[in-house]
Amino acid sequence: MTPEEMVSRLLYRDGLMLVIDKPAGFAVHRGPKGGESLEDYFDGLRFGLPRMPALAHRLDRDTSGCLVLGRHRKALAQLGRLFKSGAVSKIYWAVVESAPDTDEGTIDLPLGRLDETRGWWMKHDPNGQAAVTKWKVMGRCSFFPPPTEPRLRVPERNFTWLSLEPVTGRTHQLRVHCAEMGWPIVGDAIYGRAPRSGGPVLHLHAREVTVPLYKNRPPIRVVAPVPPHMRAALEQCGWKENEAERGELSFRGPSAARELANHKHDP
Repeated sequence: MTPEEMVSRLLYRDGLMLVIDKPAGFAVHRGPKGGESLEDYFDGLRFGLPRMPALAHRLDRDTSGCLVLGRHRKALAQLGRLFKSGAVSKIYWAVVESAPDTDEGTIDLPLGRLDETRGWWMKHDPNGQAAVTKWKVMGRCSFFPPPTEPRLRVPERNFTWLSLEPVTGRTHQLRVHCAEMGWPIVGDAIYGRAPRSGGPVLHLHAREVTVPLYKNRPPIRVVAPVPPHMRAALEQCGWKENEAERGELSFRGPSAARELANHKHDP
């Protein structure tokens, strides 16, 4: 990823906060084994400040969408308090296998570590940390996958487009909750049915974030456009791209991103 490509993913900017559209397949920071991460490219998002921005929260490597950055230490501290207190609202879109019996509900399943040597690998644990997710069906679809051999009968498969709102922020919460309910997220190779390699990209997208950053202003709401790898499945489930979203996608070129960066005002 080039610095210009990073700037082209900018969704929002002011003097305290940036929101970028994180691509799927990128770690937000380097792990213990090193490797490329989004943080390697944050220097291109300084916009005149002496320090580059830093992560205000985390998204999984394979999750796409809204990622919030603080532009300096004071901003990071303020954003940290908002995230920790639950004041920041987050909406995710997911395509899951199978279908819930109802159209909306709440998942209340505590989570704990599956393996103490892997802190990120989670499971439902009655004695674990509280984890709550609100969900709503946005669309449903079913189809017969093409057979791998002639005259081989292939069962019909059901898929559901969900809106997920995490009330708590546990590691892999949405992925574990969906899998525990019997409708794992498409492309989930850890908790779902996807193969460890060569399968579809995880169909989990941080669609929207709302941050009450300023006391005397309305909360800042930022929406990330649907990523390319989820468009086909969402369209089958009834999603239709509207004029506003088409405008967002056409806007997010390098020259338009520079325009966005130049027209935001820093206090």
